[in-house]
Amino acid sequence: MANKFENRKVVDSVDKKKITFERLSATKVFWKFIKPHRFLFVAGLVFLVLSSGTMLIFPYFMGKLVDSALLISSNNQGFSINQVSLILLVVLIFQSIFSFLRIYFFTKISESAVADIRSSLFNKLLKLPMYFYEKNRVGELNSRMSSDVSQIADVLSFTLAEFFRGISVLIVGSIILLFTSTKLTLFMLLTFPIIIISAIIFGKYIRKQSKNTQDLLANSNIIVEESLQNIATIKSFTNENYESERYSFSMQKVVQSALKTAKNRGFFISFVIFTVFGGIVLVMWYGANLVKQGQISVGDLTSFILYTSFIGASVAGLGDIYSQLQKTVGASERIREILEEKTELFDSNKNINHTIKGNISFENVSFSYPSRKDVEVIKNINFNIQSGQKIALVGKSGAGKSTIVQLLMRFHTINQGQILIDNIPISDLDLHILRSKIGIVPQEILLFGGTIRENIAYGNTLASELEIFEAARLAYANEFIEKLPEGMDTLVGERGIKLSGGQRQRIAIARAILKNPPILVLDEATSALDSNSEKMVQSALQNLMKNRTTLIIAHRLSTVQDADAIFVLKDGQISEKGTHNDLISIKESLYLELYNNQDLYTIIT
Repeated sequence: MANKFENRKVVDSVDKKKITFERLSATKVFWKFIKPHRFLFVAGLVFLVLSSGTMLIFPYFMGKLVDSALLISSNNQGFSINQVSLILLVVLIFQSIFSFLRIYFFTKISESAVADIRSSLFNKLLKLPMYFYEKNRVGELNSRMSSDVSQIADVLSFTLAEFFRGISVLIVGSIILLFTSTKLTLFMLLTFPIIIISAIIFGKYIRKQSKNTQDLLANSNIIVEESLQNIATIKSFTNENYESERYSFSMQKVVQSALKTAKNRGFFISFVIFTVFGGIVLVMWYGANLVKQGQISVGDLTSFILYTSFIGASVAGLGDIYSQLQKTVGASERIREILEEKTELFDSNKNINHTIKGNISFENVSFSYPSRKDVEVIKNINFNIQSGQKIALVGKSGAGKSTIVQLLMRFHTINQGQILIDNIPISDLDLHILRSKIGIVPQEILLFGGTIRENIAYGNTLASELEIFEAARLAYANEFIEKLPEGMDTLVGERGIKLSGGQRQRIAIARAILKNPPILVLDEATSALDSNSEKMVQSALQNLMKNRTTLIIAHRLSTVQDADAIFVLKDGQISEKGTHNDLISIKESLYLELYNNQDLYTIIT
């Protein structure tokens, strides 16, 4: 069973980076998000210092309280039990106030800065070119938005403050110990290396084992996610038992790893308890002898032990804090990479007042995808489309039909040649203007998870209610919308799952109608419709295509026949062009082959 189920692995999402000066300096990009809150940050640091200071005062007066109880007036500077107790109460009150303000300020900075980071990251992702998404998975990018940014939030709100506090307690506490009793401090330092070294070795091993358990658990979660996303496939292949066994096997490995981790952690905790308390016993034994010899007071010994405990806790905590900082450095590097990616160029000063009529020209255009630079998808293509013309692009799969549209919308940058609209190179047009003048009805319709009204209005977010209903009517979408209990307010579900393919297609057509662009792209626009719906939508499309430049990619044969011109693509080049009657009259032409097969849907999509 192990060989059967172990072939699918999860990619580890926890990336720990060794902390170097170069990596730390790379995180400075995030300080710009903290800069607007710098006064809060300074206030947080001030209360951090005050909080740590009052905490370090506490052991001193605890010792004085013991001395007061033992009536050792020569060492308690005249403080009575009540006076020392009152001082301790005041110290605790201030400690509580300072701690609260420290946590509040750092949390406020963290939440505000992280919100700004997430907004900047999302805005950046929206403006990145299409080739970025060809080399990065959406799930991975979503992880950057959630887990990686959350990692930074934890550091800003807690880890960074605890790191400063731990260092200050270690340094100041050690100085106080030296002044309290040099002999006892030196004796204590002899026991510390054993505890610290053991904690580092065991802690590193246990963290590694815990990480392995988390990886196995993540792998189990991947199985659940994959299975639920592909539930139809699982049921169609009757593999429910297989997936159940695969998940059970994965959970067995999680349990085994968790038990191993628990066993090692239990041994480690027992060892720490023995060594720490053993060290305290040794310090108390030596301190008791010093008290007996009159070299220190009982109160000073009490203060010393408390300071030792504080320092020990700080040292132990620094290991986990360093581990968190390692993960944060890795997370910040990945986010910084996205923030520093080169975005698409939006220039609102470029031909902003130009009215696009819809004349399109491709002049010696060649193109290769950035991920496959050695393979030319488009090879020296030339054609002209007049405003209002209806042009069909046909060809076998991979011929370059969809790529032509992507280049027209500047989803990619051409390698050579130029594309012009109304004799203006598209590189001289503002991207917002260019894309706002091109409407597209794709083959695969993915709707947003809102209402039908919101999805139609996406074509023009400023459209009135009357315009939205008119667009739905022209696309014959009102035929099914009116039958729904909630009408336009019907929720379409995630990616439009609550609607049929034909219903989604008509909403997409209504959205394009509402956009009212001078250039229209129909990519299998009626592929998901039944014959009755197709007739209705074809009529709507005929009206929509009037006085618009229309590119039809792999459309129904009836629409292809009706085009003003048909471009037949083969291996990234236009091999044939003409009207339907022109092309069908050429013997052994690729178009005639497609026509005779009577299967344009399969062959040219």
